[in-house]
Amino acid sequence: MSAEGGTKAIVAALAANTGIAISKFVAFVFTGSSSMLAESIHSVADAGNQGLLLIGRKRSERARTPEHPFGYGRERYFYAFVVAVVLFTVGAAFSLYEGVHKISDPHKVESPAWAFGVLIVAIILELISFRTAIVESNQVRGDHSWVSFIRRAKAPELPVVLLEDLGALVGLILALAGVTMAVVTGDGVWDGIGTVSIGVLLAVIAIILAIETKSLLIGEGAGPEDELKILEALESVEQVDHVMHLRTQHIGPDELLVAAKIAVKHDDTAAEVARGIDAAEAKVREALPVARLIYLEPALDEPPRKADRAGTEATSS
Repeated sequence: MSAEGGTKAIVAALAANTGIAISKFVAFVFTGSSSMLAESIHSVADAGNQGLLLIGRKRSERARTPEHPFGYGRERYFYAFVVAVVLFTVGAAFSLYEGVHKISDPHKVESPAWAFGVLIVAIILELISFRTAIVESNQVRGDHSWVSFIRRAKAPELPVVLLEDLGALVGLILALAGVTMAVVTGDGVWDGIGTVSIGVLLAVIAIILAIETKSLLIGEGAGPEDELKILEALESVEQVDHVMHLRTQHIGPDELLVAAKIAVKHDDTAAEVARGIDAAEAKVREALPVARLIYLEPALDEPPRKADRAGTEATSS
């Protein structure tokens, strides 16, 4: 994922959610609708999410230090995890609490025109933000399905924004349905039901994002296609007989660590092996520019162990 594309999607979502949150709070003041209050908190949480993603991206660009020799690339994963666990969960818990309270003590929705107007405008703004995230994601997801893209993406920003925007759109529809039923029937319980539905939706999204970002934070390897590129690049070098085993790990969305044990011929001199290692590193970087840290260990030729050549049998998250 390009830094420019990810940032564009985040900023678009931040602008949309900030405006939507303000309008929803105004509508809540006039209507007293718990669905509007839940949606207001939801939009505030979403705006905070985008702020955290921007902070994580900025902090991840810091230079390496002796204490952190591999840099700060994983800060992007950490802040995405905070988004998933804290902000979404807080939004879900508040919505569930407010919804249950409204069901047990229902009140009539006042000035429903405010609620309808704000919700319709909010849906339009969210659609614009969602479209931006889809366009940016389509530039990097290739032939992967949307589910596969969210599960396998090494940069967390676009999957987070996509799920946020999707959740926001569904939440707005639930709020609109709850307020509509409350106005039509005159029963405020429907408003509470809509609020509880929003809370359940946020909880589901929180779980999905927590699982995916936790996997990235712990450390994921390159995908099967990228590992195959690395293997082919290494074994295309004359001095490399075959790859005995290969290990990879993303230490940031744009930085991959590659460690491999390569078999060399018995009669190769040290100078020839050194030239072969240099050539192999260059080939890998050419095939996969994200492979910035490469460590190759030469060893005397042994029969290749297929199960140990690469970790391709392990799937992402």
